[in-house]
Amino acid sequence: MEQLQRKLAEYTTSLYNEKILDEQFIQLQQLQDESNPDFVVEVVSLFFEDSERLLNELAKALNQANVDFKKLDAHVHQMKGSSSSIGAQRVQRGCIAFRNYCDDRNVEGCLKCLQQVKNEYTLVKNKLETLFKLEKQFVDAGGSFPIV
Repeated sequence: MEQLQRKLAEYTTSLYNEKILDEQFIQLQQLQDESNPDFVVEVVSLFFEDSERLLNELAKALNQANVDFKKLDAHVHQMKGSSSSIGAQRVQRGCIAFRNYCDDRNVEGCLKCLQQVKNEYTLVKNKLETLFKLEKQFVDAGGSFPIV
């Protein structure tokens, strides 16, 4: 149990040290309680679904002969907001750069940022899925939250 707890704590700390997550994720975790033990997983799952849809919309929009930068920016703005709401800091930062290229109507810059945002999204998704697995192992072994 102690080893699982230490592994979970070290992994969680690494997510903040690598700037994958920020304090917004901590605030999200603080909203979870016994009456809604899966709150964070549910919110993050919605983020994953929304992000997959938005990334597809962004790719489609950039694939058009005449790119609608206003529509593109609206999708990037939505992705920035949802990533910010769960504390996905690196995705959010990628979206900020992406929006600047939208403002400049720079297709090449937008394509580069789309790839960067996709990479950061994949990274945060994999890291959070691992975190949730570690948390489940901890709880299944008899542990409880919050860990002090």
